[in-house]
Amino acid sequence: MAVNRVPLIAGNWKMNLDHLQAIAFVQKLAWCLADAKHDPASVEVAVFPPFTDLRSVQTLVSADKLPIAFGGQDISEHDSGAYTGEISGAFLKALECSYVLIGHSERRTLHAESDEQVAGKVAAAIKHNVVPIICVGETSDDLEKHGPSAVPVAQLKAALSGVSATADIVVAYEPVWAIGSGQAATPEQAEQVAAALRAELRETLGEDVAAKTRILYGGSVKAANIAGFMREPNVDGALVGGASLDLNEFSSIVRYQKHVGV
Repeated sequence: MAVNRVPLIAGNWKMNLDHLQAIAFVQKLAWCLADAKHDPASVEVAVFPPFTDLRSVQTLVSADKLPIAFGGQDISEHDSGAYTGEISGAFLKALECSYVLIGHSERRTLHAESDEQVAGKVAAAIKHNVVPIICVGETSDDLEKHGPSAVPVAQLKAALSGVSATADIVVAYEPVWAIGSGQAATPEQAEQVAAALRAELRETLGEDVAAKTRILYGGSVKAANIAGFMREPNVDGALVGGASLDLNEFSSIVRYQKHVGV
C-alpha cells in the first residue's frame, strides 16, 4: 500500500536554551529555511524546547505564522492534581503543541520510566490531541543479548497497549548506543529496525496505521549522514539531538533533499 509520508525532522533541544535564546533560534531557523526556499510541505520541521520556552515559541510561531511545529519533551500520565513538577497534556494542548516526546532513552534511564508509564503517557497525549513521538531503542548490552530490533519492538508493543487504530502517532528509533557517541547506526541497521517496527504497527493496529505512521531515526544524526538514512524505505525522518542546536547544521539536515538530491 503506497502512502506518501511527509518526512519529519525533529530537533530535541534537551535541557538547552532559555526562552530568549529559543525565540532567537526559532526566528533564525525560519529565516534560514525561507532564504533557502525550503518548502514546508516537502519536509516538516519540529522543535522540542524545554517547558519554560514553550509559551515564547508559541507566541512567535503564531504571530509570524512560521511553518515550524513544536512540542514538549515529556508529558504526565495525569490530567491534573498533586503531581509536583509534572506537565499535563491539557497544558501542552493549550500551548498549541503539535507533538510530545515520550519514552526518550534519557527519561527511561535517568528517571527509570517503565514501559507501563510510557503507555500511560501515550494514552494521555492522544486523549489531548497531541501527537506522541514514541521513542524506542536498545543499549549495546540489549543488542548483544537479544539481537537487533527485539527490544525496540517489545517497547513499541507495550507503548501501543490501549491505542486505537484511529490514533495519530510517530515512532522514533534511537539506538541508545549511538546517542551522543558520534557513532550513528548504519542506514541498513536503521532500516532493519524500522521495518520491524512497521511490522509491529501492522500487527497491532492494522495495515492503514502501519502505512501512514512515520518512523524516525535518532542517534548522532548530522547533515553529513542524514541522506543515507532518508534513502531507506522505512525511515521517514530524524530525531536530532546535539545537531539541532546548531542552526546551520540543523537547517542543512532539514534541507537534505536539496543538497544530496534524494
